[in-house]
Amino acid sequence: MITNGQTLTRIHSIEQLYQTGYRSNIVDHTIKKLVYIERARLETEVSNLSTRLLNFEDQYHLPSKEFYHRFQAGEMGDEADMFEWSAFYQMRLSTQKQLDTLRSSVSP
Repeated sequence: MITNGQTLTRIHSIEQLYQTGYRSNIVDHTIKKLVYIERARLETEVSNLSTRLLNFEDQYHLPSKEFYHRFQAGEMGDEADMFEWSAFYQMRLSTQKQLDTLRSSVSP
């Protein structure tokens, strides 16, 4: 199994090559394709999480952002739904941040 450290070492090696003037159409195309695939996966994940959040928002008549602030302040109780809603909200924030990073790093 490949570890995160191994992947980062490989990425860093390619970065070092490119900094010295190395160019490869194969590497360029492969990285562009990887970013495209990962963006598509993250977009699907954000959409799925957004749907789950909308279900909670409809059920409790409260936007997720407002819910989360109130939950963090201890105002929403400790039912399982509240913890699940909070987890989905945090997952969506994290996934959206990852997606934004990929969107800002490369053009379509």
